[in-house]
Amino acid sequence: MAQCAPQVFPGISPQQFAELTAKAKAAGIDLSGNNGAASKFGVEVAWSYAPDKQELTLQCLRTPFFVSAEDVDAKLQSLVKETLAGS
Repeated sequence: MAQCAPQVFPGISPQQFAELTAKAKAAGIDLSGNNGAASKFGVEVAWSYAPDKQELTLQCLRTPFFVSAEDVDAKLQSLVKETLAGS
């Protein structure tokens, strides 16, 4: 399946990024470090966090045929917004 355009989330503090990585790890996705890619169940996501700019970029790289990239993007947006609201 096709990949989506990167989503950029400004204003992500190092503490908020740590919360996001903890949530991802709890879901079985190992986001370690400021840059990388991870996959689970055929969904592959890349991330890049710039602590100096407090900016997080997430991109859905691949999905299996039964999951749309748009659904993955929506879920990523929801998780980031939920974490920001709770901080």
